Amino acid sequence: MSRLNAVWKSRWMRATGLLVLLSIAAFVFLPTYHATTIPVARAQQQQPAAPAVGVRAASLKGVSQSFEFVGRVKAIEQVDLRARIEGFLEKVLFKEGDDVKAGDLLYQIEKVQFQAQVDQAEANLTIAQAEYTNAKLQYDRQVDLSKRQFSPQSTVDQDRAAMDQAAGKVLQAKAALTQAKVNLDYTDIRAPIAGRIGRTAVTMGNLVNPATGVLATIVSQDPMYILFPVSVRDLETIREARRRDGGTLAKIDIRVRLSNGQNYPHKGVWNLTDPQVDKQTDSLIMRAIVPNPERALIDGQFVTAIIQERREEPRVVIPQAALQVDQSGYYVLVVDDQHKVEQRRVQTGPNRGTDVVVTSGVKDGDKVIVDGIQKVRPGQVVQETVLPPMTGG
Repeated sequence: MSRLNAVWKSRWMRATGLLVLLSIAAFVFLPTYHATTIPVARAQQQQPAAPAVGVRAASLKGVSQSFEFVGRVKAIEQVDLRARIEGFLEKVLFKEGDDVKAGDLLYQIEKVQFQAQVDQAEANLTIAQAEYTNAKLQYDRQVDLSKRQFSPQSTVDQDRAAMDQAAGKVLQAKAALTQAKVNLDYTDIRAPIAGRIGRTAVTMGNLVNPATGVLATIVSQDPMYILFPVSVRDLETIREARRRDGGTLAKIDIRVRLSNGQNYPHKGVWNLTDPQVDKQTDSLIMRAIVPNPERALIDGQFVTAIIQERREEPRVVIPQAALQVDQSGYYVLVVDDQHKVEQRRVQTGPNRGTDVVVTSGVKDGDKVIVDGIQKVRPGQVVQETVLPPMTGG
């Protein structure tokens, strides 16, 4: 019986030891299993798909080279109106900001005193003419008497001097009358040129004189000048292109782009090249004359003057929608053969419809992202869809 108990006791101890070992193994290996297999499974379930983007291929198109210069609009004529006499301003006969024609009456200074000066000068002239007539008659009588030996020559000479003096007074009176009439005319201030008149600096009832300064300014409106600096290097390039085309600088068309990016509808013509080069900037001032029938161009306004060659050459173009900009300049996002996004810095040329010329950074056939740009970053794998070319580009 004791032998049987010993056997059972031995088996029970072996079973208990086995259970302890299994418990320890479970405690050690199960957390490791969960830590390695469950997150991997979850990661496989949660891993996002590659973002979808739309791309268009860069292509070669015939584009003529263009040169762009920052210019300023300048009126062909500009006149500052000033008072040339002293008097009280009686009338202001224009509306500020209106177009005026040459000869239009704009201001009127009180005329009473100047009309009185004209009347006085006319009276003085009449008196001087009468005195001259009397002096001439006296001289003629003395000449006649002298011929008959009834009057000495000295008397004749005195009467001749008196007559000449009277003639001088007539000339003096005529000059005074002319000056009085000029001053009377100065009471009417008229527009010397056609154009748009600005604000009036003096209102009715104020005393004006030459020291008052500018009363108002008239600026001609149509056509207008555009002045812009051109480097000597660009000028030589433009001249060479014109020689190839058989043209001259005088016939170069100038296109204008406004500050809001819109193209001005009327073309200008290059009409002046400054004869001197600025030594500090190595550039010359060029001038174009541009029609301005709608009065869209304003004196002093900044614009972009564009000179475009007539001959087209193949150049790489991309959609303008692909072009991005940051503090370092322009760039595009390109999808390579491994479907990865690559950032490339580019140099741009002129716009061509919805496209833009790229002079460096992109080659023909490169796929640039135009849709979904904000969803991706350089180095990321994407699913690209080649979009059809836009019409009108």
